[in-house]
Amino acid sequence: MKYFALINVRKENEALRREIDALRMENARYREMEAASIRLHDLLRFKEMVAWPVAEAQIIGQDPSGWFESVIIDKGKVSGLKTNMPVVDGKGVVGRLVSVSSKFSKVLLIIDQNSAVDCIVQRSREKGVVKGLTAGLCKLEYVVKAGDVVVGDLVVSSGMDRVFPKGLPVGQVMEVEDRPWEFFRSVKVKPMVDFSKLEDVLVIIKEDPLFDEIEEEE
Repeated sequence: MKYFALINVRKENEALRREIDALRMENARYREMEAASIRLHDLLRFKEMVAWPVAEAQIIGQDPSGWFESVIIDKGKVSGLKTNMPVVDGKGVVGRLVSVSSKFSKVLLIIDQNSAVDCIVQRSREKGVVKGLTAGLCKLEYVVKAGDVVVGDLVVSSGMDRVFPKGLPVGQVMEVEDRPWEFFRSVKVKPMVDFSKLEDVLVIIKEDPLFDEIEEEE
């Protein structure tokens, strides 16, 4: 009798383990759905702030070469995307499109050293260019020694580069240093976007008329 009782207990334990595993999987799925809902809510909120139409896209890969800070998204020419269109998420500027195929596009992130975003300091209106510095930081270049920039200042796009609409959040000043041997101030900026957790983005369907005219002439 004890033998059969042990067999029954073992079967019950196995059934309970399977049930627990199923519940864990279901819980993980619900958590993922909740996280996706929060991301989409932020994107929709940001979408309302932009005057241009947008295309929602998901990141499906990173630059395979490892030479650039770039990602691949699941939208392309079929969705109306073109080279140089700006990319954002619910927090701020992500980057711009540098190559576009029929169904996929490559986004050069603002943390890449080849990236440049014409910006202004929102509080003081000081001008500068945000360039990539490291995987998690940028720098605000061409701020003169007398420039009014302090830690905590919000840096936004100026619109002068004809790529990014004016007023989009780019980053926050985290360090300002004056070096005697340099003409400009050394300003480090922490991007508003957490690139380590980037999954969903918005591509702003904003074209540069001047760029299009040059392409047509060629």
